[in-house]
Amino acid sequence: MEQSAPAWAALRDLPDLRMPLLGLGAWAGGLAAHLLDGAVLGLVVAAVLLGLAALAAGVRRGRWSRGTLRTGAALVLVAGAVVVAVLVRQQQVTEGPVGRLASERAVVSAVGVVASDPRPVAGRFGDVVLVRVTVVEVEGRGRAHRLRAPVLVIGDERWLDLRLGARVRFTGRLSPPDQPDLAGVLSPSGTPVALDDPDLWWRGAAAVRASLRASVEHRPADQRVLVPAMVNGDDAGMDPGLADDFRATGLTHLLAVSGTNLTLVVGFLLVLARWSGVRGRWLLVVGAAGIVGFVLLARTEPSVLRAAVMGTVALVGMGANGLRRGMRALGAAVVALLLVQPSLAVTAGFALSVLATAGILVLAPGWRDAMARWLPRWLAEAVAVPAAAQLACTPVVAGISGEVSLVAVLANLVVTPVVGPATVLGLAGGLLGLVWAPAGAALGTLASWCVAWIILVARRGAALPTAAVDWEVEAVSLLLLTLLCVAFALAGPWVLRRPIAGLACCVLAVAVVVVRVPTPGWPGGDWVLAACDVGQGDGLVVRAGDHAGIVVDAGPEPEAIDRCLDDLGVREVPLVVLTHFHADHVDGLAGVLEGRSVGAVETAALLDPPGTVDEVVATAAASGIPVRTAAPGVRTVGEARVEVLRPDDPAPYEGPGDGTTANDASVVLLVEVAGVSALLTGDLEPPGQAALARQVAGLRVDVLKLPHHGSRHQDPDFLTSLGARVVLVSVGEDNDYGHPAPDALAPLEASGARVLRTDLGGDLLVLARDDELAVRTRD
Repeated sequence: MEQSAPAWAALRDLPDLRMPLLGLGAWAGGLAAHLLDGAVLGLVVAAVLLGLAALAAGVRRGRWSRGTLRTGAALVLVAGAVVVAVLVRQQQVTEGPVGRLASERAVVSAVGVVASDPRPVAGRFGDVVLVRVTVVEVEGRGRAHRLRAPVLVIGDERWLDLRLGARVRFTGRLSPPDQPDLAGVLSPSGTPVALDDPDLWWRGAAAVRASLRASVEHRPADQRVLVPAMVNGDDAGMDPGLADDFRATGLTHLLAVSGTNLTLVVGFLLVLARWSGVRGRWLLVVGAAGIVGFVLLARTEPSVLRAAVMGTVALVGMGANGLRRGMRALGAAVVALLLVQPSLAVTAGFALSVLATAGILVLAPGWRDAMARWLPRWLAEAVAVPAAAQLACTPVVAGISGEVSLVAVLANLVVTPVVGPATVLGLAGGLLGLVWAPAGAALGTLASWCVAWIILVARRGAALPTAAVDWEVEAVSLLLLTLLCVAFALAGPWVLRRPIAGLACCVLAVAVVVVRVPTPGWPGGDWVLAACDVGQGDGLVVRAGDHAGIVVDAGPEPEAIDRCLDDLGVREVPLVVLTHFHADHVDGLAGVLEGRSVGAVETAALLDPPGTVDEVVATAAASGIPVRTAAPGVRTVGEARVEVLRPDDPAPYEGPGDGTTANDASVVLLVEVAGVSALLTGDLEPPGQAALARQVAGLRVDVLKLPHHGSRHQDPDFLTSLGARVVLVSVGEDNDYGHPAPDALAPLEASGARVLRTDLGGDLLVLARDDELAVRTRD
């Protein structure tokens, strides 16, 4: 019986899954080669070959078609090719000349081509400069080699002036890398010597980047950074707090080179070309030139090449018969990328790019068509595209960050209208600025106005009560989340095609984000002291009455301490004590002042570092709150008894100006609430601890706030002599300082104290229950 025309049409509309299957096979091969040891990998290969043999036997018996056999064979061939590519690359890295020299930690002399912009970052022992170099000549252990090997250089300010694409000579000591796409890590000695300038195209791209930065130089700092970030991924100088807000609201993809960037830039070029009369194959030439130009502008790093390929897939998917062509292009892109750069198989960025593109291709059209029944088509598409991309990426994002953003879809929706203009205007400003700087600055201003809206959305979205929820990074939890995402994907068109159901989902989503879901019984009426999870910093709250608390340090950013105080129900702050002027203790002051009645701010007598001192004074003055230094003595603040043990003299004085002596000048408080005593020590160092031990000989307390986030520099005899039953450690997760040090915790744990850490337990509460001491953690 012949099929009806509509049925044949429906079959023609179905995507050809053979190429996506090949992409999955290539990805599986890359994962297996990276994650399995040799013996297990051999067993897997044998099992696959046996399965292929069984498939061939099934074809001979008529159970399977020859097309199925060809697809299976191609799948095995592609997976095997990627496995071989991984093994060859690993062999080159570990057994190649640079790999061998790195394993021996040899001193080498080398010539290489600068492959990334030098990037200053804060290291544990001071600022360093990171730059990738493709080594083409290396001499070490008495032998010279010519090759191509990627090396990460960890240098100093002498590496800052190198230009992308320049050929340089340098010396230094190699060491083994911790990344699969690197042959070694080099610690240089001496100054790098530039041998050749970058090629013409690199100089042209650098000129455009410089012109782009100059076009927004007159704008506020956040806008000045975000415009280049959106055009070419150059986010150097981004405020860490703003970067956290972008993560919480699912807008991080705007800060990095992604397929979206390329789609916007090349799409804009194609529109201009059509407007200029270009047609047919010449449009392909314009598109190809745009892709090459974008890659040069954003630098030929692996992430940029990945973004360029995924952006090209998105452009294909936007054309006629987009789903079929887009899925074929996506599968081919995955295979090609993994053959060229097999280490992408185990990178989160690659997974997010593939999943987001697949989500847009597969889910977005159905969701758009469903909502288009009761919404304008343009609005339905504006909602469907970010929602589909976000849903597809949610399990991977949760596995990386340990949280699920609830505001991401809404945030992406409201910034969508300005993302395109910001990117295109920013690029146009950089190009026009090469010819006439004032015109470039004018376009840069327009682009910065667009990103000002994005910044506002990120900050306000991150401040919402439930912008993101924590999610356990465990196999069972992530599997559950994946199943939930699949269920949402399948149910989406059915739910969204009905106006009432669609609107109900929207209202529910907004309510979940805007209304804070309370933790049952948190904090309770018997809490006396809280250590807020403010990241790598201190933020303590001493109960001073109903809805009142004394804040001791404010953490490194306003949002964290503001959130903690909201959760505690603190609306009145009779006293803020800033133990010293390091940023991780004072930069969150604005969050304490936000919407609360604050009595006074007291600080350390040492006014150092001066820049942070000025910021504290200005923040408090803007709210009309007096600032004074803490004076020794005892007083009652609400329900709390507060004694300032240090400093001995409240007279303010200046330091060396670099903050190096600020820790040991910390304000030290002895507080008591509801019969529970606590010693709050700021970042007091061993000399200060020894002086305090002499001052308060024989002191016993119930609770100790461990000094300096658990640094290894402690006076264990003094700290254990306090007899504290509970020790609170305020510390950031996976911080770069090694806090808390096991050597600092071991003596306290051996003494019988219960040690609680904010990086493991979140917000920490100390409670007074029936004359007994209890503790509670938020996580």
